[in-house]
Amino acid sequence: MLRCCRAAAAIAAGCAPGSPRGCRGLTMAKSKFEYVRDFEADDTILPNCWIVVRLDGRNFHRFSEQHEFKKPNDDRALHLMTKCAQTVMQELEDIVIAYGQSDEYSFVFKKKSRWFKRRASKFMTHVVSQFSSSYVFYWKDYFKDQQLLYPPGFDGRIVLYPSNQNLKDYLSWRQADCHINNLYNTVFWMLVQRSGLTPVQAQERLRGTLAGDKNEILFSEFSINYNNEPLMYRKGTVLIWQKVNEVITKKIKLPKEEEEKEVEVTRTKTKVVPLHCDIIGDQFWEEYPEILAEDS
Repeated sequence: MLRCCRAAAAIAAGCAPGSPRGCRGLTMAKSKFEYVRDFEADDTILPNCWIVVRLDGRNFHRFSEQHEFKKPNDDRALHLMTKCAQTVMQELEDIVIAYGQSDEYSFVFKKKSRWFKRRASKFMTHVVSQFSSSYVFYWKDYFKDQQLLYPPGFDGRIVLYPSNQNLKDYLSWRQADCHINNLYNTVFWMLVQRSGLTPVQAQERLRGTLAGDKNEILFSEFSINYNNEPLMYRKGTVLIWQKVNEVITKKIKLPKEEEEKEVEVTRTKTKVVPLHCDIIGDQFWEEYPEILAEDS
């Protein structure tokens, strides 16, 4: 097979099979068709900027209905999204932090990353394709009784942030968005599921209401203190790299003993760990200063 490939490359380079040694430098091979590479756009990302790739589910409102997601939050769907995001980070180790909520995830690459020569198309396509394939691959692990009816779709975009404060403000914006959307959805679905309103009636009831009004509806009508709702719903999910001690069982053969013996061994590994916490204030960034370190 390799010999056939070399022969084909030699022909493309204008060399006949069995040509002299001078035609063997196949790395220098050219063809008259190679000019088409000049049409490729230069999409090199600016240096010294944080690279954020954000992906969103395509038409996930319909997808969630077709697959009977629980409202207002489905733990299975949220954990599946996080699993996919962890897979992306493990494959692309230049990602220093990721943040997700609902059907979106943002991945932050090192400021000085030279991955794929900082080509924007490579960043976006690798993240989106890895995430999408993982979503299908791990579906059954989370939706055991729900068949995947059709392939999900995700779109992506790239945004550059030149300063640490810009990046922190971006992530704060996404977490604030998580809170706003989740508070609305929690009240909306309580009105539909427990008060019997139609979706149109629930929308009308909530039209023009502020956060305090929504909290009051939840507490007075449904005895729900929004602050007691799970942090994953209210704050979203933050993924960071952390050193974790793992205890594994290993078989070893001790001196002067014929049979192997099982012993527990503790190993330290760097893993992608999910957190459900506030990232708008300073406490998170003070606790994990390595995320914004100068060597990122």
